Amino acid sequence: MPQGELRRVARTVLLDPDDRILLLHGHEPDDPTRTWWFTPGGGVEGDETREEAALRELAEETGVTDVELGPVVWRRICSFPFAGRRWNQDEWYYLARTRHTAAALGDRLTELETRSVAGLRWWTSAELSTARETVYPTRLAELLRTLLDEGPPPAPVVLSPEIVQGYG
Repeated sequence: MPQGELRRVARTVLLDPDDRILLLHGHEPDDPTRTWWFTPGGGVEGDETREEAALRELAEETGVTDVELGPVVWRRICSFPFAGRRWNQDEWYYLARTRHTAAALGDRLTELETRSVAGLRWWTSAELSTARETVYPTRLAELLRTLLDEGPPPAPVVLSPEIVQGYG
């Protein structure tokens, strides 16, 4: 893992009543051809808890506020280049449920998010399993299938560190 402090991040695995997962479609700000899908979430701010950060980020990015936040299901250390710098993160993924399927990019996106998030959509487990696009974390299809089949794990599953060296 590259040197430096790890950014504390809270993400949500948001599921609707049909067990579809909500993912954001992102891209490199200066190269919109480099795209990927990812779960809503972001850095913990000030003295907020990770749970508070997960709910705040979800509301800011998707406008979804009516959620039942569940346990942390996965944890991951990752490092990747994005927007001209390297991001080193300690990510916690919270299971969340909502009855509502209306979601749109939130109106409280940061300047960087405005330049790098193109949209969002609900995915079924089957769609995710056959996706040819890049999705983070890279094993999301398998992780989601296990979560849907077995329910939340008794303790968070620690995923292998994911280090992206560069683009290409």
